[in-house]
Formats: sequence, structure tokens, C-alpha cells
Amino acid sequence: MYAKVLSMTIRTRLMLVTVLAIAMTMAAWGWVQLQVFDNLLVEQQARRLDELADTVSTYYEYFPTRRGLSALDMTLKDHVQGDPRLARIDLFAVEKGTIEFVAGAGRIAYDWPDNTVAAAIETMKPQYLSINTEAGLALGLLFPDISEKDKSIHVVGLVSFSQTRTEVLGRAKILLLYSSVGLVLIIFIVLFVSYDWLIGRSLRTITKTIDEFQKGKYKHRIHLKRQDELGHLAAHFDDMAGEIEQVLARNLELTEHLENRVQEETLKVVQLQNQVNQLQQLTAMGYLTATLAHDMGTPLHSIAGLARLLLEREHWPPDVNRKLELIVQQTQRLHTVIQNIRRVTRPPEPHFEATTVEELLNETLPLVEPMIQNMNIAIQVQAPPDLPLLLVDRYRIQTALLNLIQNATEALSGRDEGVITVLAVLDAVNQRIAISIGDNGPGIPPELMAKICEPFFSTHTEEGLRGLGLAIVQDIIKIHSGQMEIKGQPGEGTTVSLYLPVYEQAMSSRQ
Repeated sequence: MYAKVLSMTIRTRLMLVTVLAIAMTMAAWGWVQLQVFDNLLVEQQARRLDELADTVSTYYEYFPTRRGLSALDMTLKDHVQGDPRLARIDLFAVEKGTIEFVAGAGRIAYDWPDNTVAAAIETMKPQYLSINTEAGLALGLLFPDISEKDKSIHVVGLVSFSQTRTEVLGRAKILLLYSSVGLVLIIFIVLFVSYDWLIGRSLRTITKTIDEFQKGKYKHRIHLKRQDELGHLAAHFDDMAGEIEQVLARNLELTEHLENRVQEETLKVVQLQNQVNQLQQLTAMGYLTATLAHDMGTPLHSIAGLARLLLEREHWPPDVNRKLELIVQQTQRLHTVIQNIRRVTRPPEPHFEATTVEELLNETLPLVEPMIQNMNIAIQVQAPPDLPLLLVDRYRIQTALLNLIQNATEALSGRDEGVITVLAVLDAVNQRIAISIGDNGPGIPPELMAKICEPFFSTHTEEGLRGLGLAIVQDIIKIHSGQMEIKGQPGEGTTVSLYLPVYEQAMSSRQ
């Protein structure tokens, strides 16, 4: 029943993450399209104003007489009245350094800013303005020109209503909203329906067989005919179930035929039974981890792809660019973890590389910000920059550090002023570096100190797969030929120290 609840939670998370990612992508894409569409409308409106301004300028250049200006004034009024999109047309001339109004007509009253007119004359380039009028948003143009006859300067001012552009953009936004909501709903329905076909039925078969197996019906097998991860999980379970059945058979045989060695054989029976219980726990854990690995693969690829696309854009602030790089790195790390989980029977060899403690902490500590952002916890880091190099598997050491910080965070839950201390020091005598994670939490009772590293041992009573954090850290440190030390007293907090050999010492030990 627990596995079923967990799988439903994974399905819900998968659908929410996928739909959220698609919605965010469509929102960003729609915003870009609306901006491009708006720019096209503005450019089209600007071209129309440029053509009209050029026509007015040419007329004024060839007919600057009083009769010509009178005809121009009438023409401008007729043009404004005949085109409902035009709000105003004005003509200015520069005479002896002074800007003089020559002619004009319009539906609205508008005073052109003197500094804008002066800027247009000084640069001799068209000036565009966004104008809010009583009739709505409008686009203004100041078009400077020089007469070829007398080299005089004049400026044509045009104001055009943008109501059509606003209406088109409004309709485009509504259409984009409806289409986006419809597409998201379709994707959500497809995900909801396809989950049971792709994963749900097989998970129920696996869960039912495991439940029967845990009740003592050891002859049950899954027999799932699939070539994907669930099929491999079922095959591994069947193999382990066969081994367990053989162990039980040998146990029964020893119990029946070795009656003269009752005490010795009874001890062996207990040991064998412990092995069976351990295999059952590993079977359940293998099911959960393989399911997590399968369901996390797709959203991780999507997150990594989106982060890489964002990185390709330029002009990001340094902190945003750094966080995007961290997202890509951590999705790669999670992808590596998933691949490791899928190869349960053949754990991959660790990938050792030379790195510094500063690099490890710089890549790890930003990842705990979401974990403590809603908690009153401070992190203090003391790591000299001149520490020697380490030869480590970067992702495994990050996993160890994150597990220790998570344990410290849980220990500080509910405290008013929690402090987590990260300390790195050099042990020159033993040629190793100690990285310590400490907290000012309630500490560890002496009677529990010998058990806290055992798999599945946990002091937490809530549901969940607990008790593996320190066991995982211990295995990681063993791979690196290091040591782990735990110190803690009730009321004095807990400190976990990881001792890792420096680069030269690690290289010589591996050779």
C-alpha cells in the first residue's frame, strides 16, 4: 500500500512538473511572439507615417509661397478628415535659429515638446514618440528635412492613432490564451491516461507480487514481459526470489537433518533468516529506486534542455548565468545517479578527478538554499583557499555533503536560531583533509551512537524511506579510502567529519 501511495505521488509530480514546464515555455514563447507582432505593427504604422511625412515635406519644399501654404493647410485638413487613423499633421520651419509653426490640422490638440523638435533638427533623423491622447494610444513622428533650393530646414510632425494595433494585439492575446490553455489541458489528459498504460499496470503487478512474497508465499514470481526498466526490475526480483527460495530450502534441510548439532545449526538458521529479511528489504528498495529512476528521467531531460537553451541567450546577469550552469550540472549529476540506480547489479566504477575543496563547496552549498530558505538557519563556512587538491568522485562527494547537511537541517527543525558550520582543515601529519558538518541541534544520545550508521535505522517516525543517509555517506567515504567520524552529545549538537586523503596520498594508495 505504501508503494502504491508513493507511485501516485510520483505520477502527480510528473504531470505537474511537465505541465508547468510546458506552460512556462508557451508563456515565454507567446510573449516573444506578441512582442514581434507588436513591433511589426509599429513598423508598418511608422512606414505609413514616413511616406506621408515625405509627401508633405516635398510639397512644402516646392510650394513654400503663401498661396502654396494656404493650399497645403487645406490639403492637410482634408487629409486628416479623410483618414480616421490620422490624429494630427503639423509643419514647422527653422528661420534664423527659431522654430516657427507653418501649418497644421488635426482631430486633437497636441503641443510638440520643444526639446524633441530640437533634437530632431539637431540630429536630422526621424524621432518617434508614444503619445497618450484622450482618444487612446497614438504614435508620433517628427520628420526633419532640408530644402534643396535654399537649404532651409523644416520639420513635419504626424500623430497617428494606434487603436487598430491595440485591438489586434488584444485579439491575439485572447487567441493565444485560449490555445495555450487548450493545449495544456490536452497534454495533461494524455499524461493522465498514458501513465496507467505505460507504468501503472506493471507497478500494480510488481507491488502485488512483492506483497505476496512478504507474506511468505515465496513461489510467487512477477513474470513481467517487458524490455524496459520495469522488465529488468521484475527479472532481478525473480532472480532474488529464486535465491531466497533456495536459501530457505537449505535452511529447512539443515534443520531436519542436523539434529545432533541443534545449537550450532540453530544459530545458522537465524543467520540465514537475517539474510532473507535483508534480501526482502533490498527487493523493496530496488523497486522504489527503479521506479524513481524511470519517472524522473523525462522531466530531468526537459529541465536540462530548457536550461541549456536559456544559457545560449546572452546578456544574463552573472548570478543568473551561474545558477543556470548549476541547474545543468545538477541535472547531469541526477542523470548519472539515475544511470547508477538502473545498473543495480553492476554499480559503475567511481570517476576520480583532481579538484579543490573550494570547488566542491561552491558547487554544493548553493543547492541547499531551497532547503533552508523557509527555516531560520544560518550556514557558516570556513575553508582556506590554499588547501591541497583532492582525488575524488565529484558527484559522490556532493551526495555525501548534501546528505549530512540535510541531516543537520532536520536536527535544527523547530529551533529559533539554528547554525550549520562547514569547516575544512588540513591534517598535515596524516596527509588528509577533514571536511566537517556541524550543527547546534539536540545532539545524539550515547546509546544510539553505535546504530546511526546502520541501513534503515532512523529516529524519525513519519513515513518514508529513511535511515540510509549515513550508510550511503559511509560507503562513499570507503570508496575514497577515507574515514568518517561522528561526535555528538545530548544538548551540544552533532559534528560529522569526513577525512579524505590529499591528491598525492590518494594516487599512491591506488597505485
